Amino acid sequence: MAEQRNEGAAFGYRPTGDAPEEVSERIEYRYPGRRVFVTGGARGIGRSIVEAFCHAGARVAFCDSDAEAGAATAAATGARFARVDVCDEGALEACIARLFEEWGDLDVIINNVGISRFSPLTETSVAEFDRILATNLRPVFITSRALARHRTAHPRANPYGRIINISSTRYLMSEPGSEGYAASKGGIRSLTHALALSLAPLRVTVNSIAPGWIEHADYAGLRPEDHAQHPSGRVGRPEDIARVCLFLCAAENDFIDGENITVDGGMTRKMIYVE
Repeated sequence: MAEQRNEGAAFGYRPTGDAPEEVSERIEYRYPGRRVFVTGGARGIGRSIVEAFCHAGARVAFCDSDAEAGAATAAATGARFARVDVCDEGALEACIARLFEEWGDLDVIINNVGISRFSPLTETSVAEFDRILATNLRPVFITSRALARHRTAHPRANPYGRIINISSTRYLMSEPGSEGYAASKGGIRSLTHALALSLAPLRVTVNSIAPGWIEHADYAGLRPEDHAQHPSGRVGRPEDIARVCLFLCAAENDFIDGENITVDGGMTRKMIYVE
């Protein structure tokens, strides 16, 4: 069970678009011994998730196609890294199979890997569309099926399980030229509630998170108006998503299942009119 306590400082923000200021309270989750697997864990949101669970005491493994970034993240966090192209079904299945063999089981799977490629509809090839779905959506099915097969073969081995799928607010709102990305993220949302029902007998909850604008490359370079347009007063950071993952993995939060949590600073609830 996760332990929660107030410890240290976390970043909090006023809804003004001003620079962030520190607040004095932080919730700390501890997951000693939990076995966690993250797809696309080398950079951005994925790296923040890897860091968060390593800090919480979990055993963490992650895969990514970027060997250099993956090695750097592994060195910085102590997590285990495997170079895998998630579009290669056999490679992804083999990666998970090795973890089952060496760790015995997985407690948490976080399907984070994704690419965002936008192009005019008339110029988007079927191969490009398929590549986005093969990267963003299909791995969710592959990893979840692998856990279901393992748990079915060992039905009493583990009464705890979490799958968290990273979707996007673009599952419900779009811009022109985003057909592949929107379809993949909408598919993740729908696949999540289907998986929640299929995995319920195995004591595995399945939820998704829909991030809005999460800036991981140049936060300091954002403009005041970038922050101010958000009802929360700021653009999101990768750790905003990692904290929701930690929350969902608390043993006592097993009543949250098949749900999608939007983390976007309130943008999808904001009515926008052109004056």
